Amino acid sequence: MPKDPAPKSTPDAQHAEHEKYAEHEEYGEYGDEPEEQPVVEHVADDDRFGAVTVRLDTREGEVTVTGASVPRVVLRRAAGTQPADHVPIGTRDGARLTLTVDGTEAEVDPAKGRLTRRSYRVDVRHGDRCWRLVPDSIPGSRLLRGEEPLGEFTSEGNGRVAAEWGEDAAADATDAAVGYALAAAFGTGAQPMWMIAIEMVGDMLPG
Repeated sequence: MPKDPAPKSTPDAQHAEHEKYAEHEEYGEYGDEPEEQPVVEHVADDDRFGAVTVRLDTREGEVTVTGASVPRVVLRRAAGTQPADHVPIGTRDGARLTLTVDGTEAEVDPAKGRLTRRSYRVDVRHGDRCWRLVPDSIPGSRLLRGEEPLGEFTSEGNGRVAAEWGEDAAADATDAAVGYALAAAFGTGAQPMWMIAIEMVGDMLPG
């Protein structure tokens, strides 16, 4: 007698199979370590500005921020730049970076990132506005427009960005887009100086 035909795959079964293979693809065949992806895209659910999409391309050195309520911001690393592993966009050299806000060129000036938190600040000038993203804790950085604090950003350098706006801060859509771009491109937060000093001493010790 002929064998019974194989049962047709239901939509639920197809979805489960897709999730199974997607998980294997993300974590590798044996699920040991997630594979590092050069291009990641995440959508932040911002309390004030709704869905904000952040796309980070570490290979090409590019961060793009888009959203229905925010202007498009693009930060790019110059072609041929030797990327630094500890910076998501690959460099803190402002001469090797270009920034556009809603299609208009802006000036970006990252500090070198040395011992102090202030040395990890990033300044942006666009038209009559200036912003600064500067670490104020181990995980987070504060965004200021001029001298006015607007909110707190956190990002571990993996393209995921979260923003918490000050209750009385008059942050607008351009503030938000610039803040998300800087947080994604350079990461946020910095260790206190004494922890950095201990690590530096440890690196110099033999074995």
